[in-house]
Amino acid sequence: MDSEKDKTEEQAEENTVDIPSEEAQAEKPPKKSKKKKSDKKKEEPLADQLLRLRADFDNFRKRTMRERSEIYQRANEDLMEELIPVLDHLDLALKAAGEHGTDDSFVDGIKLVGEQFITALGKHGLEPIDAESGTFDHNIHEAISHIPSDEVAEDGIVAQVRRGYMLGGKLLRAAQVVVSSGPGPSGGE
Repeated sequence: MDSEKDKTEEQAEENTVDIPSEEAQAEKPPKKSKKKKSDKKKEEPLADQLLRLRADFDNFRKRTMRERSEIYQRANEDLMEELIPVLDHLDLALKAAGEHGTDDSFVDGIKLVGEQFITALGKHGLEPIDAESGTFDHNIHEAISHIPSDEVAEDGIVAQVRRGYMLGGKLLRAAQVVVSSGPGPSGGE
């Protein structure tokens, strides 16, 4: 039986875990606090790096959104520049039809197509420049000639030769106009 007691005591010793004394436990917190201080020193550059990466990513996101918008606007502008000559030809067809006494229903049909086309393009930001009357504005008009006129004041627009267009508030094509140089010389002098 003694041998059985010895075996049980040996097994009990093997299964026991050394529990540190209170002194040993008191020593551990300073080690943890040292780790916390060193961890804080390590975390500060990481936190700074994280903030910088977040700012860089935010700037990247804003830049890509701006670039995407610019690409869309440029593509829209290119498309409008391709379609404007079609509008010019519709205007020329209307003018020619009026001069040659073409059937009114045909002229009305061309007018409707032109208006519908301008309305569709207007939904995408295209606006025709009204240059039929008013004064010459070098920002939106292109003067192709000056003629004397008794009816139109100096720098007034006598006639529009080619319609101009704005796209999203930006000049896409200047309107070509004939500008008045004021009253002509009087015939009696």
